[in-house]
Amino acid sequence: MPVSKERKSEQLEALVELIKSSDGFAIVRTQGMTVAKVEAIRKRIREAGGQYAVAKNTLLIKALEQAGWTVPTDQLKGPTAIAFGKTNFPGVAKALLNYVKEESPDPALFQTVGGVMGGKDVLDPQRLEAVSNLPTLDEIRAQLAGLIVAPAQGIVTVLDAANAQIVNVLQAYLDDRKAS
Repeated sequence: MPVSKERKSEQLEALVELIKSSDGFAIVRTQGMTVAKVEAIRKRIREAGGQYAVAKNTLLIKALEQAGWTVPTDQLKGPTAIAFGKTNFPGVAKALLNYVKEESPDPALFQTVGGVMGGKDVLDPQRLEAVSNLPTLDEIRAQLAGLIVAPAQGIVTVLDAANAQIVNVLQAYLDDRKAS
């Protein structure tokens, strides 16, 4: 049953908004996978702060063009699904590739093809894996907090040591006065 022009327009608009609100996406081929396995992938991506969508390649190409993103036409062949990273694309890529490692799906049924990061940078499967090894947004925040806290902790340690030395000198003075 053909989709009406009105419905296609709505789908295009929704896809453009999804692309504009993301910081990258991975292209996946899941032809022949069971609904349960696809739902497991969706859940992992959702938990990583992303969104999993299925769209026709022609619709995705139009949406990417409208959003001003690079179109990886060589990666958009055959049935594809897209894992969008809304604010944490490295975390979504990590969740996707961890699914592959843990569930070991048949490469004929599940294959990461590549993607686009930041609207311009086209990723092949190797670069997608490299992106998945980047720290997630939460890990970066924790590292920054550690960098901010470390100097303050050093100052507290120095001041504590100085206070201890003053107390030791005063105690020695008092001990000396008692002995005299």
